[in-house]
Amino acid sequence: MNEIVDTNVILRFLVGDNESQRKTAERYFKEAEAGTRKLVIKPLVVAESCFVLESFYQKSREDIASTFETFLSQKWLKVEERKPLMSMWKLYRSGLHFVDSFLISWAKVNNSKILSFDKELTKLSK
Repeated sequence: MNEIVDTNVILRFLVGDNESQRKTAERYFKEAEAGTRKLVIKPLVVAESCFVLESFYQKSREDIASTFETFLSQKWLKVEERKPLMSMWKLYRSGLHFVDSFLISWAKVNNSKILSFDKELTKLSK
């Protein structure tokens, strides 16, 4: 059975500010690595995690991007939209919002266009 990983599990694992929950999150990920759990990572949860890391924990975009490049590359995680998520971090580091970075990357990976009234977003997606 697949299990969707919530933002708070990712945050406890990455930040470790609640020891009990960090240990539980770590166990979940170790079990997934061992093949006894099937964990699913949704782009929406990654977006929320980035927002919380940036706003509440005051982490830099560089730290967030580097962390997620490593985290999302784990083959034992089922990462939905892995290709766009893995290719968006340069844009995110440059100052674009998560969603804009993801949309541009998704459009490029899928040879698609973005429909938007945001001229800068449209320009960047070409």
